[in-house]
Amino acid sequence: MGYWNDGTEAPGRTYITVTEDDTYLFVSDENVGTISVINLAEAKASHFALKALVGRILVGNGPVAVTLSRDEKYLYSTSLFMDPDTDWPPECQPEWDSQAPRNAQGAIFVVSVATAKTDPAHSVVATVRAGCTPVRLVLSPQGDVAYVSARGENSLLAFDTGKLAIDPTHSLIGKVPTGTNPIGIAVIDNGQKIVVTNSNRFDTGSSANQSLLVIDASRIGSGDAAILGSISAGRLPREMAISSDLHTLFVVNTNSKNLEVIDLRRLPMQLR
Repeated sequence: MGYWNDGTEAPGRTYITVTEDDTYLFVSDENVGTISVINLAEAKASHFALKALVGRILVGNGPVAVTLSRDEKYLYSTSLFMDPDTDWPPECQPEWDSQAPRNAQGAIFVVSVATAKTDPAHSVVATVRAGCTPVRLVLSPQGDVAYVSARGENSLLAFDTGKLAIDPTHSLIGKVPTGTNPIGIAVIDNGQKIVVTNSNRFDTGSSANQSLLVIDASRIGSGDAAILGSISAGRLPREMAISSDLHTLFVVNTNSKNLEVIDLRRLPMQLR
């Protein structure tokens, strides 16, 4: 159909999400710290002209996730870390460089979708501390919990979405320790369990396989007591997706160059 490009040099566009009515597109521009808002209907009608860009939402360094709330009232985005000129202290050691200066925590940016469609620059309604290097954000089936993988502190965080916009300082429900550098998240068993990839993302010389951690959602506030077990994975398990019948979990093992297929109906037999 065509291509859309606004001329930004190496924006690092990583993830996208589209509104249910297929009219607006949100794109995380990881390298330049913004989320681009594109009128998709206008883009198609104009053969992907530049004018389809509504504007940009300014967020922290390295925006990754762009996840719409179930009612599409809010857009949730994770950013790897906040700027030094904020009042957030430098407390996170970058996992990609043990000698680098510490960064501030990363954040969840809560965006008003209605405002973003007309005035993206003024659409952020809350900024929530989300641990060291938060990357993925996945919602529970009901949309009441947001699960975030904090890659830099080896944790899965859970937030009450009802409080993210109106009471962000009290929105954290719990934190569960994971393996090294968690990235991908999948919510399974009708929201009763969460699967997280222990990616070991920055140990590029490692030939060892990694694992997937299985967590009890009902005990998310109990720390490591919420851990049910693990499933073997390949090297650098990174992305996951669930089949439409909810019976199969697909895992991309990036450095093993394979796709792992897991029968979720047999999951209790596989945990260890």
